[in-house]
Amino acid sequence: MKYLNPTKSFILLVSSLLVMSCSSDDNGPVNEEELITTVTTTLTGGGQVITLTSRDLDGDGPNAPTVTVSGNLAVNTTYVGEVSFLNETVTPADNITVEVEAEGEEHQIFYQLPTALGTVVYTDTDLNGKPVGLNFTLTTGNAGTGNLTVILRHLPNKSAAGVATGDITNAGGATDASVTYPLTVN
Repeated sequence: MKYLNPTKSFILLVSSLLVMSCSSDDNGPVNEEELITTVTTTLTGGGQVITLTSRDLDGDGPNAPTVTVSGNLAVNTTYVGEVSFLNETVTPADNITVEVEAEGEEHQIFYQLPTALGTVVYTDTDLNGKPVGLNFTLTTGNAGTGNLTVILRHLPNKSAAGVATGDITNAGGATDASVTYPLTVN
């Protein structure tokens, strides 16, 4: 009778256990990343409502997103802002904003724009008192042009330096959506 080498037996046993532990059936529910096709940012202030929309119905496909901005912002004006995220490849459209709000501890929206154009302050928080960013104020500065970039991060480190005030540098996490709108302040 032929016996297996104990070292080979051990290797076979460990290999079998690794294969079984990697089975997708044993991992429980997976939180799949949602497809976000449309990001709409609404700014209300100075007697006007400005709507900024980025729509990319082919997702990561070959077509660039369509970006629209309904008007210019006024100098030295505070706007109340809100942002929404949709998947418009299904009917009715899937409102991803609801998921971002429900899982606020796992998400944060970052707003980047030249400081000469304005500053953003968060006005909403998650259950831990950390910012989410679905609601904010944007206070414009001097006249000029530049870009407003809106970034939705999943699982950022909200306790990292600067993150609570909107600095994405130390946030980590994964980007679920990133859009850039051209702005004119006059």
